[in-house]
Formats: sequence, C-alpha cells, structure tokens
Amino acid sequence: MRKRQVVVRRSEEPPTRSVRNVKYGECQKNHAANVGGYAVDGCREFMASGDEGTGSALTCAACGCHRNFHKREVETETSNVWFHG
Repeated sequence: MRKRQVVVRRSEEPPTRSVRNVKYGECQKNHAANVGGYAVDGCREFMASGDEGTGSALTCAACGCHRNFHKREVETETSNVWFHG
C-alpha cells in the first residue's frame, strides 16, 4: 500500500474573495427560425415576470422568452481579504 503525501503551499499574498454579478442583456432568440428567416424582437434587457425563486422568474416580461435566450453578462469583482487574529 502506498502512502499519500500532502503538500500545503503557503502564500505571502492575502487571500482574495470574488463576487459575481450576473446580468442578462438583449434577447438573442431567432423568432423567425421556423419560417427560414432571422428576426429578433428587439428586447434590450431581461425583466423577470415573477419573484425570485418562482418559475415565472425565468421568463422575460418584455418578450416572453426564457432567460437562457438573453445574452449573459458576468461582472466579477475581486477584493483582498485580510484576517486579523
């Protein structure tokens, strides 16, 4: 039986914490795909139809599409976290 060796790296840099903000932009659904064309509805931003945690929160109030059809924009903020002890 082989023994496992664990290596712990210690860094002089402070640990970082990242915060992700996700925003859904314009609708990209091709509404004319069933007739062989290409047309989007012009919806510029996702607006939830219902409260967070409900099924209707994933449907856009402006265009009626699911949230996945809207362009996903992720903003990540990182900050250093110092522990005092």
